[in-house]
Amino acid sequence: MFAKAFRVKSNTAIKGSDRRKLRADVTTAFPTLGTDQVSELVPGKEELNIVKLYAYKGDAVTVYVSGGNPILFELEKNLYPTVYTLWSYPDLLPTFTTWPLVLEKLVGGADLMLPGLVMPPAGLPQVQKGDLCAISLVGNRAPVAIGVAAMSTAEMLTSGLKGRGFSVLHTYQDHLCPEGRQLDIKKSSYKKLSKFLQQMQQEQIIQVKELSKGVESIVAVDWKHPRITSFVIPEPSPTSQTIQEGSREQPYHPPDIKPLYCVPASMTLLFQESGHKKGSFLEGSEVRTIIINYAKKNDLVDADNKNLVKLDPILCDCILEKNEQHIVMKLPWDSLLTRCLEKLQPAYQVTFPGQEPIVKKGKICPIDITLAQRASNKKVTVVRNLEAYGLDPYSVAAILQQRCQASTTVTSAPGAKDSLQVQIQGNQVHHLGWLLLEEYQLPRKHIQGLEKAPKPGKKK
Repeated sequence: MFAKAFRVKSNTAIKGSDRRKLRADVTTAFPTLGTDQVSELVPGKEELNIVKLYAYKGDAVTVYVSGGNPILFELEKNLYPTVYTLWSYPDLLPTFTTWPLVLEKLVGGADLMLPGLVMPPAGLPQVQKGDLCAISLVGNRAPVAIGVAAMSTAEMLTSGLKGRGFSVLHTYQDHLCPEGRQLDIKKSSYKKLSKFLQQMQQEQIIQVKELSKGVESIVAVDWKHPRITSFVIPEPSPTSQTIQEGSREQPYHPPDIKPLYCVPASMTLLFQESGHKKGSFLEGSEVRTIIINYAKKNDLVDADNKNLVKLDPILCDCILEKNEQHIVMKLPWDSLLTRCLEKLQPAYQVTFPGQEPIVKKGKICPIDITLAQRASNKKVTVVRNLEAYGLDPYSVAAILQQRCQASTTVTSAPGAKDSLQVQIQGNQVHHLGWLLLEEYQLPRKHIQGLEKAPKPGKKK
């Protein structure tokens, strides 16, 4: 909504009666806020302005500005908090997490798609379609966007986390954010803005240039600078800590991963008698039962040899190649079942503890460990696909950095949309394998590259 510049219609100081009404509206809209918190958000005597504006799409929006910062905005008689407000009250809304690379797209006006969600160990927050939600980034609980859920949590899981998840209304760094003032220089040790900018530039946090005579502008910000990345909001109160423990602080438990089969259009005639249609998902044992029942019901079991099954026209069309159509008349049970499974489309089901199963087509990509050469012929260990198993690449990188005593970085995985990879200096496959197999208890069959660990006596 605020991805592009808006037009301000009016900016007036709030009246006493309107201030009282706003407090009442906040109490109604956000019942989890206590009386003292509402008084902090809508102060009794401090400056509070009402800014009426038109968003770039023509929507009429009312913004409430306190101390120079936008704290709330109203659209079609619905009240919404800004990211500034959520930084002070991070538990005000149910919070969903995404990857840092997604923020740029959200700021540009994109909605949050479900494949971009990060599945926490305790599962997704429970919401209904139309609920207001906050969006934060991995590694930082401070919300960076607010949006409206496009479907319920149950529907998100049923969809296999595909499609549009949230209609984003407002983000950090959008055009509503510049309306706020994050720092009162006069109350700081710098006293003057020029001194503050000079110091920030000396620390290489920002780059300032005089684009026009007498007017200096910030032309670049190093968002990865330690002074910025180390900034965190205060820890939550004991009450909010209890809430957060349910979603963020529980230990990791591996998901249950089950292979499935999906019925393609070419196999529908074979499965329709059992009540399954195109796109139905089945376990291997279910496929076996359906095939056995089909053969017996249609009297296809060979009378002279019970180990053979006669092929009727439907079985011929479903499992035989074209050059076999008039040659193969019977098949052994094991060959028949094997061919049926090969003709079905692969799929899988992922179930995280306490959550509804997520079903997806295709085969789940294993966690991929590779070795690569970097500058000066130095080896690095690279691991991909952690997200599919509910693992946070940033957390894994932090653990490996400490245990391996080696530098780690998290970057975008080449050729993979919204996926990250962890890079560790040196051959650290042994440490990585121990972490994944022993601590996280992931099955070995879902990890490839463990054989690349250095052999005893060889230099890493």
